[in-house]
Amino acid sequence: MPSIFPFPLPRVRFASLGLLLATLALGPAAHAQLGSRTTEAWLKTLTSEGRLKGLKIEEVLSALKLPPGTIVADIGAGAGAFTLPLANAVAPSGKVYAVDIDQGLVDHIARNAKEKNVTNVVAVLGQFTDPALPGKDVDLAFIYDVLHHIENRAEYLNNLRGYLKKNGRIAVIDFHPELGPHRNDPKLQITKDQTKAWMASAGLKPVAEHQLYKDKWFVVYSL
Repeated sequence: MPSIFPFPLPRVRFASLGLLLATLALGPAAHAQLGSRTTEAWLKTLTSEGRLKGLKIEEVLSALKLPPGTIVADIGAGAGAFTLPLANAVAPSGKVYAVDIDQGLVDHIARNAKEKNVTNVVAVLGQFTDPALPGKDVDLAFIYDVLHHIENRAEYLNNLRGYLKKNGRIAVIDFHPELGPHRNDPKLQITKDQTKAWMASAGLKPVAEHQLYKDKWFVVYSL
């Protein structure tokens, strides 16, 4: 792991080359998640002005009610649009695990946190079916516009559940299939009902739903 990181990165499983070699060695079952792109393409998409305006970050944080000291896992953190606001919300005693499977995005978040002197962000290189978090201490796992990119969703959510504290929560925000950008690609579509079933298999049930978006649903699940 590069020495530029402002904090040790826990349980980093693969460097970029190592990830590629492992993927090739394991064959088709280990290919990248659905709709994968290069780091540069992801950064261009995730940091576009139009997308950032539609995130409604302040409203989301208000709905989640995160007191200082909360441990959050930002799953599929991407360019980190939610990561730093989450970190500020739970400071000074809380922290945010910024998880992504793209080493370039993990590096980007770590650099950004360092430049902005945000010290309670821990950048984590996750795996395709497991977030590979450093501890089972998560109060809230936050998944914004990401679950539909995970190929083995039930397996991932079941593994994620293992990192939650007692009464831990998972918040999912994702597109209504008929209104999202992948309306013509069924592989990149998920519904509330499907997600509820996957969560039930992992031992979680819906406890809150928020109406913040016209094109996305926002449901919080808890153990």
